[in-house]
Amino acid sequence: MPPARKRPRAYDPVRTRAAVLAQFGNVRAAVRTLTPEQLALPTRLGDWTVRELVAHVGTALAAVDRLLGEAEPPRQDGRLLDWPFAIAAAADAIAATARRLAGEHPDLDAHLAEVERRFTELLDTRPGSRLLPTSAGALPLADYVVTRTVELVVHTDDLNAAVPGLDVPYDRQALAAATRLLADALAVKAPGGSTEVRIPPYAVVQCVEGPRHTRGTPPNVVETDPLTWIRLATGRLAWTDALDGAKVSASGERADLGALLPLLR
Repeated sequence: MPPARKRPRAYDPVRTRAAVLAQFGNVRAAVRTLTPEQLALPTRLGDWTVRELVAHVGTALAAVDRLLGEAEPPRQDGRLLDWPFAIAAAADAIAATARRLAGEHPDLDAHLAEVERRFTELLDTRPGSRLLPTSAGALPLADYVVTRTVELVVHTDDLNAAVPGLDVPYDRQALAAATRLLADALAVKAPGGSTEVRIPPYAVVQCVEGPRHTRGTPPNVVETDPLTWIRLATGRLAWTDALDGAKVSASGERADLGALLPLLR
């Protein structure tokens, strides 16, 4: 008899909303301290400057406004765990939008304040069940808000990498949700039970085809910290570099995740 299908992870909408707003607030506070010279610095995102990256951070919340402005799909045909694999197709359009917004909004803090105000207003007036036509298919608003934690945590890390000493903090709940969503996406990409991926204190998932362990220490174990995992899952850090730098431990013949990463391309 095959094992029972695991139920999708549930996210509390109130806590997720609070996490998104907390992380967005952390970014806003940091942006207020940036000098013109710092805003002109390069980032690890191709030819984006810090100014363009900050403008893009605003779209993490503004996307909700944009999608709610479109016709509601007749039925849900996507899953939350489809989202990580669907966003790469829009990469060129995302870059163009970031450049446009950076040029249109010289006062980035004012722009982010308006984005935050509108996002909060929409969540106050729309039910979490309202369907949005996302790149991953029709998803409930409550599920789509979970994906905003990934966008914000990832780009907070990009900002910290670009501006020495900026040290934008990570909201614990936002980091937890982003870690869990990307860990569960790995289990979808490589279903199985032969390898245990541990990302303490937020997530443990089973993945990769092969003999399934039922008790005791698994024969194949991967362990890392949340930020390293997010960098691996999003292509900010290569698997071999993480191993060489002792950022991840991997034991067992099925513990090599190099061919499965990154999840977001």
